[in-house]
Amino acid sequence: MAIPELILRICLSFALLFTLTRIMGRKEISQMTFFNFVSAIAIGSITAILATNQNFSMLNGIIALTGWAGFTLIMGYIDIKSQKARKFTTGIPEIVIKDGKIMEEALRRTRLDNDSLQALLRQKNVFSMKEVDYAIFETSGKLSVMKKENKQPATKSDIRQLTTYSPKIFPTEIISDGELNEANLKKLNLDTNWLNEQLKQAGITSLSEVFYAEVQPDGTLYFDNKRDGLYH
Repeated sequence: MAIPELILRICLSFALLFTLTRIMGRKEISQMTFFNFVSAIAIGSITAILATNQNFSMLNGIIALTGWAGFTLIMGYIDIKSQKARKFTTGIPEIVIKDGKIMEEALRRTRLDNDSLQALLRQKNVFSMKEVDYAIFETSGKLSVMKKENKQPATKSDIRQLTTYSPKIFPTEIISDGELNEANLKKLNLDTNWLNEQLKQAGITSLSEVFYAEVQPDGTLYFDNKRDGLYH
């Protein structure tokens, strides 16, 4: 390959990679799911081939890169618009420790062995399972941990990352992306009549106006209105 062509390919590859990563946003780095990981590898591989392989035409390289970036953007858009699709493409968080007990079924579902679990706990400065009250394995591969009350308390950042599953300890999600979670509402021994009454007191006449809602540990309702922002 001639030096001028190599320089041209390197410059083109850099420009394309820089432009596409800016368009795709920061999720590729800040929230690396399995699909994000595969996408990053594929785009990097295509860029490397474009820069160094003279048998791979620059036009084909441009089409391949923009095509893969387009698929990534489409998947991201679908994830935002559909909660069901998001569960299918990225999965859901799994409780791996509950009330201080290891959930073996959850470990099997996530293909997480006990040694890997302990390694993740050590990254949270937890060196004994005895210290843990709740631990949730996130879709990004990270572990969110809440320690027992008699141990060092979890930071605000850790608590914020914890998925809301237990009505006794965590807020419980009852509306997400505008969809009512009747199962969680039932776990709290509440019904839609109670929910409608709470919303009515805040001036909301229909569930369709609510984007997100959760019941706090003290029994109060927090929700985010689709049009007017935050309500408490």
